[in-house]
Amino acid sequence: MNSRLRPADLAREHGLSTQAVRNYERDGFLPPAARTPSGYRVYTAVHAEALRAFLALVRAYGHATAGGIMHAVNTGDVERALTLVDRGHEQLLRDRETLNTVRAATGALPVRAVPEPAGAARTVGELAHRLGVTAATIRAWERAGILVPERDRATGYRGFRAADVRDAELAHLLRRGGYPLTRIATVVAQVRTAGGTEPLVQALETWQDRLTGRGLAMLAAAARLSTYLASRA
Repeated sequence: MNSRLRPADLAREHGLSTQAVRNYERDGFLPPAARTPSGYRVYTAVHAEALRAFLALVRAYGHATAGGIMHAVNTGDVERALTLVDRGHEQLLRDRETLNTVRAATGALPVRAVPEPAGAARTVGELAHRLGVTAATIRAWERAGILVPERDRATGYRGFRAADVRDAELAHLLRRGGYPLTRIATVVAQVRTAGGTEPLVQALETWQDRLTGRGLAMLAAAARLSTYLASRA
């Protein structure tokens, strides 16, 4: 368990430079190494497990959180490390819930706006009635950039056409799912720019794959972290 390893031995396993290994130790991601009388670092199997754990955590949580977890473990603050792990899982759960909300909203909408006869447009009141919201809500969505209706040149009144109705329905569904207006504006802008929901549907599939990959990476990182904790004990 305490066989002597060189920085190059740890680096070779992961395709790293020896300087990267030294930097990880300097930053507290690995426990301090013993030194030979001539000043050379001496690593052990415990350091090897620490490096495996750190790199697995990076894949799961990103560099900053992974570094925070390892620094906490190496300074004896295991509770802090577990809190950071828990927060990562909480964020993943929130991301899944957001994905499901957007997917449900997108699935309830037509792929493309239904064409309307020339001149056909709804007023603020008519659109509000259709959605079961107030006219003030529609105006708030417009101020947030979610809706961009045309205005009649003669009267200045807003006219909401088919694409605007689609955007409003998407916004309504996302608001019921707890989405903030700034996030809704971003999603609706993507749909509006593409002229339909197909690109958003494709993006959701990619998003799902990334969340699944992150979840699996978290499982692998948990196993590595558990092994490292056991090696320290």
